[in-house]
Amino acid sequence: MIYFSEATLRFLRQLAKNNNRAWFNARKDEYLQQVKAPFENFVGDLIEALQPYFEHLSITPNDSIFRIYRDVRFSKDKSPYKTKVSAIISPGGRKNKTMAGVYLEISGTEMRVYSGLYQADSKQLAGLRTHIAYNLEEFEQLINHAKFKQVFGEIRGKKNKRLPQELAEDALRQPLLYHKQFYFFTTWPATIILEPGLLEKVVATYEVARPVSNFLFEGIS
Repeated sequence: MIYFSEATLRFLRQLAKNNNRAWFNARKDEYLQQVKAPFENFVGDLIEALQPYFEHLSITPNDSIFRIYRDVRFSKDKSPYKTKVSAIISPGGRKNKTMAGVYLEISGTEMRVYSGLYQADSKQLAGLRTHIAYNLEEFEQLINHAKFKQVFGEIRGKKNKRLPQELAEDALRQPLLYHKQFYFFTTWPATIILEPGLLEKVVATYEVARPVSNFLFEGIS
C-alpha cells in the first residue's frame, strides 16, 4: 500500500522554506489532506503491525503523533512549525520517551526510523549501566551484530563526563557506559514514502533493532 504522494513531500519542502503562520494558514487544507491524514493512516496501520512485538500496545495515532506546532517559549528559533511529521509507537506513545519502541520522522528530504533509549531518569540510568556492566559480552555482541551495524551503525546520544567509581574499569572496555542516551537510527531518502511496502520496511527495521532495544529496556525495568 502507498500512503503518501508527491504532494506530501512538496508541502514539507515548501514549509521548510516558508515557516510562517500566514503561509501555513493559507495552505492548511493542503496540510490536512496531503500530510496529516495520510500520516495518521500510516501510523495507525504501523501500530497494528507492531502489536505482536509489545505486550501492551493499546494506543491510537493521536497518542503517538507529535503536533506540528513548535513550542517556542524557551527557544531562540521562533519558527512556528516543525518541518517534519513524527510519532512514537510504543506503550505510552509520545508521552513516554523512555521505553524502547519505534520513533519515526518524515521531512521533505529524508525519513528516519529510530529505536533505543532516549530519556531515562537517574535511577533508570544507574540500573541500565549496571545491567550493561554485568552483561558486557552480550551487549557487545548485540551492538556489533552485522545486521545491526549495517542498518543502524552505532549507538548515539548525550554522555556524562563522570561515572561512579565502580563502573570506571568496565568503561575502559566499553565507553558507551558514559552515555545517558542510547538511541540509534537509520536514514532513508524522503522518496521512500512513495514506494509500496513502506510499512513492511519499517517493521523489518524494528526487527533488527529489537534485540538491542529489548536489552536496554531490561536494564531500566
